[in-house]
Amino acid sequence: MSKKQIKSDEKLDVSLEVTNTGKYPGEEIVQLYLQDLVGSIVRPVKELKDFRKIELKVGETKMIHFTIDTEKLAFYNQNLKWVTEPGDFKVMIGASSRDIRLKDRFELIK
Repeated sequence: MSKKQIKSDEKLDVSLEVTNTGKYPGEEIVQLYLQDLVGSIVRPVKELKDFRKIELKVGETKMIHFTIDTEKLAFYNQNLKWVTEPGDFKVMIGASSRDIRLKDRFELIK
């Protein structure tokens, strides 16, 4: 991750390498999930916010980039307003919601 803290007008870049360690060429869908750890309302444990489908030759490695911005952190509050709230967020990346391979955290500040 490019930062551990961002303001609401900033973006966070997340990058990772994916390698095909198998014996055959293949495809992978790399998925980015977010969790708002402390919100004013109960939020999902894992929200799919982005994904990339890639093709990999045998032994090939590709760099994948995701951008987390205010739009990916926003939700409808109790008054049905589209808002972001300062606080801690967990980033999870994997092949599916049950196959998370990378985790990290960041903080949204005012």
